Amino acid sequence: MTYTTQMNAARKGIVTKEMEAVASYEGLDVQDIMKEVAAGTIVIPANKKHTCLKPYGIGNSLKTKINVNLGTSRDCMNLDVEMEKVKQAVDMGAEAIMDLSSFGDTQKFRRKLVNECPAILGTVPIYDAIVYYNKALKDITSREWIDVFKMHAEDGVDFMTIHCGINRNTADRFKAMKRQMNIVSRGGSLIFAWMEATGNENPFFEYYDEILDICNEYDVTLSLGDACRPGCLKDASDISQIEELVTLGELTARAWDRDVQVMIEGPGHMPMDQIEANMKIQQTICHGAPFYVLGPIVTDIAPGYDHITSAIGGAIAAASGASFLCYVTPAEHLRLPNVDDVKEGIMASKIAAHAADIAKGVKGAMDWDNQMAAARQKLDWDKQFELALDPEKARRYRAESTPEREDTCTMCGKMCSVRNMNAVLAGEDVDVI
Repeated sequence: MTYTTQMNAARKGIVTKEMEAVASYEGLDVQDIMKEVAAGTIVIPANKKHTCLKPYGIGNSLKTKINVNLGTSRDCMNLDVEMEKVKQAVDMGAEAIMDLSSFGDTQKFRRKLVNECPAILGTVPIYDAIVYYNKALKDITSREWIDVFKMHAEDGVDFMTIHCGINRNTADRFKAMKRQMNIVSRGGSLIFAWMEATGNENPFFEYYDEILDICNEYDVTLSLGDACRPGCLKDASDISQIEELVTLGELTARAWDRDVQVMIEGPGHMPMDQIEANMKIQQTICHGAPFYVLGPIVTDIAPGYDHITSAIGGAIAAASGASFLCYVTPAEHLRLPNVDDVKEGIMASKIAAHAADIAKGVKGAMDWDNQMAAARQKLDWDKQFELALDPEKARRYRAESTPEREDTCTMCGKMCSVRNMNAVLAGEDVDVI
């Protein structure tokens, strides 16, 4: 029996090799994975042309996944540096890489990623159209926008963000509802500007059925972009954000009717007390489709530390229903991240994802923590380093400050509670002098 997409296979009762890989990684029954793929609550982004892919599932019942954004810009266009970021991200366990390149030979880099990178690969074709056609925004035709989308599918991209929720109606509502930060989505602002300049409908909305045909042919997962995501706390949960979400819910149903997998992109800046409600609203309006969030960033005042503000919001979001966290680096709002920034961003997101998995009871999530607790109780430093999310940093910190005794650290010394309790409970004398 043949199939076109992972969703199409699942609805026909076909277990694909990708579903088997996801079930094995998650420690779940493959039949359960298949049922959720059929329902749209799990997606497995897996373009038929991405042959070196290591498949992952994205869904609320699975481990929370993280995405790493990278790519060239006009000011920073060193492909070798970007590939170093890719390698580091994969080595650190990031499940997805999103190429946001906006300058240079973007197709060369994209094809290199498809040929060499095992992570799920995502792009935003709106950016690439600007590079590819190299002409004024208003002069790009509707046909050309769609052609770039198809080119990315043909190149082997697993998921693509398209900002199709900001159509003429939602754009008019946005203009009527004044915002502090306007539109902060790069792709959303480009499409909005194009619609304003040409007077035309958003081509990704107008020709959505053609987009679905392309997705069906290559098994591309749609990531329905949030052009109206809030860019500051003041704009969070406003009319523009929610109205666009309603449109994305309608587009999700249309995609599912064509067996096309869908994720929904979610809010950027948002107060902590609004995050859980936003996750529940999304699940209702978008029928349980996996939610992919940038942050949310929970305060606007911490440039240089937005990997932390994002991790706080990401942990709450994932514990409340989000499936996929887009990492944020310390360079957010300031510059293109370097290799060290990428590492910091990944670590913060992985901590958030793991904390959320524990909170929502993902199978086996707390086993790792229990092993670390056992190693700490035994003062088994090597085992602690082995289990650490960042073993290199943990080893370095201990090496930088050598204690008098191996069974202590330089903070507590002989007053170490773990050491002394082990001794007391073993009937031994406690020496603290």
